[in-house]
Amino acid sequence: MQNINERIQNDISENAVVLYMKGTAQMPQCGFSAVVVQILNALNTPFKDINVLADADIRQGIKDFSNWPTIPQLYIKGEFIGGCDIVREIHQSGELQALLQGKGVI
Repeated sequence: MQNINERIQNDISENAVVLYMKGTAQMPQCGFSAVVVQILNALNTPFKDINVLADADIRQGIKDFSNWPTIPQLYIKGEFIGGCDIVREIHQSGELQALLQGKGVI
């Protein structure tokens, strides 16, 4: 059985964009997660959503993995981008779209 860090590493290695969130992309369970989903959808960015509420090991494991205390957490091409506030800021500045384009995601 894989440990949590291996599972997280596999998810962020195998998917161009991964969002660790509360709930799912179709039904976010917190406002911050919903904001990040809306931003990614507005940029027509395909992403894998991982519901931390469905797995307590992942919920704590992702915080330890990134050394970041809050959910949601966005990863693009294996790189930790940040949570809701950071994603909102870089989206408004145009940096997020440039990053996604630069990494060949959109």
